[in-house]
Amino acid sequence: MTYLDRSKAPDFQIPEHIELIKPEKRTLKNGVPLYFIPTPEIDAIKLEVITASNKQMLSEEDSLVPFFTLHMLLEGTKEMNSSQLDGFFDHYASEIDIISSFEQQGVSLLTTKKHFNKVLPVFRSLLTEATFPAKELEKRKSQKSLTISIQLEQNGARANQLYRKALFGADHPYGFVAEERHVNTINADKLKAFYESKFLLNPEIFVIGNLSELEIESIAETFGALDIIQPQITENSFSPWPEKRINELKEKSVQSSIRLGQHLIPKKHPDYHALTVFNTILGGYFGSRLIKNIREDKGHTYGIYSSIGSLEKADYWMVMADVQKGFADEVIKEVYREIEQLKTTPISKEEMEIVRNYMIGHFLSNFSNAFDLINRFKNIHFAGLDYDFYEGQLKYFRSFTPNEIMEVGQKYFDPKNIIEIVVG
Repeated sequence: MTYLDRSKAPDFQIPEHIELIKPEKRTLKNGVPLYFIPTPEIDAIKLEVITASNKQMLSEEDSLVPFFTLHMLLEGTKEMNSSQLDGFFDHYASEIDIISSFEQQGVSLLTTKKHFNKVLPVFRSLLTEATFPAKELEKRKSQKSLTISIQLEQNGARANQLYRKALFGADHPYGFVAEERHVNTINADKLKAFYESKFLLNPEIFVIGNLSELEIESIAETFGALDIIQPQITENSFSPWPEKRINELKEKSVQSSIRLGQHLIPKKHPDYHALTVFNTILGGYFGSRLIKNIREDKGHTYGIYSSIGSLEKADYWMVMADVQKGFADEVIKEVYREIEQLKTTPISKEEMEIVRNYMIGHFLSNFSNAFDLINRFKNIHFAGLDYDFYEGQLKYFRSFTPNEIMEVGQKYFDPKNIIEIVVG
């Protein structure tokens, strides 16, 4: 008889490929696409209605109208006021969340199979019967004004604002920085007009859960009658800040918030996977070059990270850190030094294997539960890709070489193209 030696961990096996459940696609009567991933093993259901961002359809004065429209949906409908809505969703163990990003916005419902049929009509009413009561709107406006004033005082939040402004341009919707004057222009009539004529712009529906064919048909019938808005083709080109550096001095601050960044290529580009590896080695995990240099060796910060943000047209890259006051320039200099080192010196075999195993493990963890599946699908869907992207990503993580990482760094990371933000 052969016994299992439990004193030894099993050998780490890197999968050669990943098999993913592709969503079923249906087109509703009004042309809205519905994507469904069945998960019979769990009785939770998540339904998201996501529309295209419509900030470009508004004047700068009305830039906060979409924000207030979304956040007022739960403040009352024709049938229920805000407290009744809260009580209803609590009673049926359901959660409503707002979805908001550069390019999409929407509302999500998380509920149980047991309560789904009761909750669905009320969830739909948020999209068609919101009333935007004046008292609740004034409260929301007061909260937003307070948030704006607090963000001006918080170095990190202010640095993020200035980074967006510098990367996309002050006149682009993504570079918009809200001020109290924008809050003051908001009124219920503007929200109602937006809600009725611009809110449901080119919506898509994403569903995951243990649903029967009858329940899917119920979703199709419920949302197939929505009046949707066809997109008006408008392209807002990015107009980055003409200066390389933005400094905002705050005498009383004990720390400085740093943001460095630039535009990158879209996910469709063949160099994209190599860029994700370069970013990970530089600052994308806790054992990165930036962590070892600036946190562990020099002690200038508790944390410094780099990341790649996702956009449909082109992704963007950013380094972020809060550092001791007076050391911002030194830290920025060290970031450039680490970039240059990665561009000119091959990483060691030992570091390469550490990063390879980390990235594959992190990659696989992104598919570890049922709800991750729909998120991973949306990630490629909005970029105009299919599941071949993930197969290609895993294949690249298994096989990249030091020279490939140097070459992609040389190709895309030129210090003169990197914007610098320092607040503090």
